[in-house]
Amino acid sequence: MNSAVLTITLLLYLLAAGLLIKRLASGIEARGSTKAAALASGLIATILHAVTVYHGVVTAEGLNFSFFLALSFTSWVVATLILLSALRQPIENLGIMVFPFAALSLLLQNLQESQGTLISSPTPGLDAHILISVIAYSLLTLAALQAILLAVQNQQLRNRHPGGFIRALPPLETMECLLFRLIGIGFLLLSVSLLSAIPYSQNIIEQHLLHKTVLSVAAWIVFATLLWGRWRFGWRGRTAIRWTLGGFAVLMLSYFGSKLVLELILGS
Repeated sequence: MNSAVLTITLLLYLLAAGLLIKRLASGIEARGSTKAAALASGLIATILHAVTVYHGVVTAEGLNFSFFLALSFTSWVVATLILLSALRQPIENLGIMVFPFAALSLLLQNLQESQGTLISSPTPGLDAHILISVIAYSLLTLAALQAILLAVQNQQLRNRHPGGFIRALPPLETMECLLFRLIGIGFLLLSVSLLSAIPYSQNIIEQHLLHKTVLSVAAWIVFATLLWGRWRFGWRGRTAIRWTLGGFAVLMLSYFGSKLVLELILGS
């Protein structure tokens, strides 16, 4: 990636996060111009980020999914989902955490031009499986960030110290509805991802990625339990937050944990 374009992309991500912080700090939720400026900055950054990710993933030898490239790809999807969701839902504040992380992952991608998992002959089915998996991980990442924000809001309200930051957030019930909406859609896509991986089960065993599948299924069970508990017992608050963060930790360990060990530690 051209150094000038990289710098512009990083600055736009940071500008978008800074504008959102300024908007929250003001304690006034209805500052549409600041929100519009933040989303516009984020949009341009994600467009430039997408070009870099595409040229990194699609190579002459096949599809490249090195650790930092996969991290950059996932962070780009998360940032894009925030921008799209913010058009209809009050979810843009998650960009305060996501946009700087997307900038960091993009920087690491450009500093570490290593080649990791290489798919030399991708098929439409495998392409679809990878895309669905990344979107599922990204949605559940958003759910985890939403859970963290919900935990902060819940703690502040319990202590009866709702500052400007909390007053700028949507009501607690709205935040919980957004959380379970993200989990529900992410869980559905994770289910499709696991089912679509069945035809490639032999390759999974040959590439010593069975632990990745086992951890993904474990994460699926955690989120399934959470959704069942919400439906059957009305789980909410701290219980929902703990289950969400637990499922997210297992899911991220299944993908990025395995890639971290195989590529950066073992060098395979």
